[in-house]
Amino acid sequence: MENKLTKNLYLFPYLLWIALFVIAPILLVLYYSFFDIEGNLSLINYQKFFTPVYLKMTFSSFWYAFLITAISLLIAYPTAYLLTKTKHKQLWLLLIIVPSWINLLLKAYAFIGIFGTYGAANSFLNLMGIGSQQILFTDFSFIFVSVYIFIPFMILPIFNSLNELNPTLLDAANDLGASKWTTFRRVIFPLTIDGVKSGCQVVFIPALSLFMLTRLIAGNRVITLGTSIEQHFLVTQDWGMGSTIAVFLIIIMVVIMVVTNTRKRGV
Repeated sequence: MENKLTKNLYLFPYLLWIALFVIAPILLVLYYSFFDIEGNLSLINYQKFFTPVYLKMTFSSFWYAFLITAISLLIAYPTAYLLTKTKHKQLWLLLIIVPSWINLLLKAYAFIGIFGTYGAANSFLNLMGIGSQQILFTDFSFIFVSVYIFIPFMILPIFNSLNELNPTLLDAANDLGASKWTTFRRVIFPLTIDGVKSGCQVVFIPALSLFMLTRLIAGNRVITLGTSIEQHFLVTQDWGMGSTIAVFLIIIMVVIMVVTNTRKRGV
């Protein structure tokens, strides 16, 4: 009885936190989504979301989030694999993760300097004889900076999955005559798929709702659902439409979390 009471006491702060800072905000967003810009109860916001403008914006958000996730995965998997083979792998992993501790805004402004007209990137291009190029405020700069920011979160779960891989399974595949590609395709990748799913989840979901980088790095050339939410709340003051977009964004994120669920079933 005492153990149960103690457990409930420890559980109470967690439940209170979830209720106040997760459930309550979601319910508040859902509540505001049923009001138009004039404050009248209406379903007009949900009707507007399914117009070509917002559907195109949704597709654009998915496309950029997919590109960021795919490029991050293509770089992160071989990087994580090489890390597991190095002597001081924990140190190298720490050096990769440390930049993620720096404030996102500071990193964004740093890349504005690097990709600017007189930045380091254009100085290098001039040195190579290519000449100055418009790098900032392009799709390339947006995707590049986004991948740089999110790639540590892709590397970490994949590294953990690869690090926990039983080496005797690789020896068995080698003894059975499997090539390196076959070993990777039939043994390594299937056994580390949970790490890949976790990495894709923690990259795709925040990439879907990016808004600050679309302003600072892409110069509003890239319009996502996150950008639209910011505009409706801070510029047009249409909280209802902004809340409606947020509701659909939450639904999409929940679906992605269910699809990429890494829960292991019992044997």
